[in-house]
Amino acid sequence: MLKRNGFVFLLVSIVIAAGLWTVMFSPATMPYINFWGTMCVSAIVLLTLTFFSEIKWWRGWRLDWKSALLGVVLAAGLWAVFWIGDIVSSYLFDFARPQVDEIYGIRSGISPVLLSVLLLFLIGPAEEIFWRGYVQKSLSEKLGKNAGVVVATLVYAGVHIPSWNFMLVMAALTAGAVWGLVYRFWPEKFGAVLVSHALWDAAVFVWFPL
Repeated sequence: MLKRNGFVFLLVSIVIAAGLWTVMFSPATMPYINFWGTMCVSAIVLLTLTFFSEIKWWRGWRLDWKSALLGVVLAAGLWAVFWIGDIVSSYLFDFARPQVDEIYGIRSGISPVLLSVLLLFLIGPAEEIFWRGYVQKSLSEKLGKNAGVVVATLVYAGVHIPSWNFMLVMAALTAGAVWGLVYRFWPEKFGAVLVSHALWDAAVFVWFPL
């Protein structure tokens, strides 16, 4: 039986997450699924794996008004980085804008209000709890904090590779690096990272699309 706090369980959890992301984003499977329904199921699976792992991701931090405000600032700053990146990449690469538009195509068929609620209260928090609260925390305990944030960020970006969308992979790498570094140096600010991820998701997908 797998140890719930063991390295093998961590690897199995990552493989499961990678499989879910492949189903959601791969051109071979994406046309045949309900993307947001599958994303919600995936978020629940990630939360289940995290809680079953017995990693105490909730320890050492709290969500107060200062953390919430910092999360808003982080989300706004990250949105600004992507706004600039979108302009620059559009000038440098012919494929950039079509790939970004392809990402936004997944919004079709779902209410903006419902999508905002899902991103704010399920999808964004679940991803952060799993990728930083569980995966990065576990890797940092086993490999060291610096190696932990690097490996966790690369894995987070890597699970998006089956999309064959360079812009999506770079977006995951950039955002994952920002959230991972904040958590690495200020783990007590994990609440701010949670808020930042949830708000950034809603902002970039629904409220202020690029």
